[in-house]
Amino acid sequence: MQIDLKGRTALVTASTQGIGAAIAAGLARAGARVGVNGRTADRVADSVAHLTREVPGADVVPVAADVTTEEGARQAVEALPHVDILINNLGIFGAKDALEITDDEWRRYFEVNVLAAVRLTRLCLPAMCERGWGRVQYIASDSSVAIPAEMIHYGMTKTALLAVGRGFAKQAAGTGVTVNCVLAGATHTGGVEDFVYELVDRDLPWDEAQRVFMREHRPQSLLQRLIEPEEIAHMVVYLSSDQASATTGGALRVDGGYVDAIVP
Repeated sequence: MQIDLKGRTALVTASTQGIGAAIAAGLARAGARVGVNGRTADRVADSVAHLTREVPGADVVPVAADVTTEEGARQAVEALPHVDILINNLGIFGAKDALEITDDEWRRYFEVNVLAAVRLTRLCLPAMCERGWGRVQYIASDSSVAIPAEMIHYGMTKTALLAVGRGFAKQAAGTGVTVNCVLAGATHTGGVEDFVYELVDRDLPWDEAQRVFMREHRPQSLLQRLIEPEEIAHMVVYLSSDQASATTGGALRVDGGYVDAIVP
């Protein structure tokens, strides 16, 4: 399948590392102009330099803005005013006993993982609908339907994203704009390595720690390994393309078979 995104502009939130960086690289390889987003100008500049080395000739725009705030969201859209593809990748996670999660933590997880994406969608979706083409995606998680006992506040936010994605897909009905969620499984990033070591023996070598984590905390996985960020990016790039024009309002899984269901 030849995916050609030349002439399209994409904004990927939290794209200086991990899944976001892999998505930005995948979109750039397909020819899209890509806005790389992070909170600090220095971090964004480093990521832009890395991406242009990784994808020679890539058209990359630095978007230094804290999109968890109203002002930051506006700054991001001002830095990249014509957004055809919005990838809401920003998210925080962490393990905590359910009875110890404070009100402030519940609010923080909702603000960062849900409301930031809603706010950017409100800013970008109307122009997409007017132009008759656009792609909005939310990077959700298998935790949205299989709530992990060790981080129910995170699972709650990812469940909310499924409702948000379905709702905005209805808002965009008939316009040529598609809105979808991608349910990512446990993915190999620096943050996930730290998370794994919160749950298993820190003295274990990484390969063994990963196996123990999957066996003890994600035993339903059919892949039986962590997913690589590029594997998430492949789905996102496809959903960003013309080839995915009939896929909207969906929750598409890249979860390694973790969710025990036949219908997505």
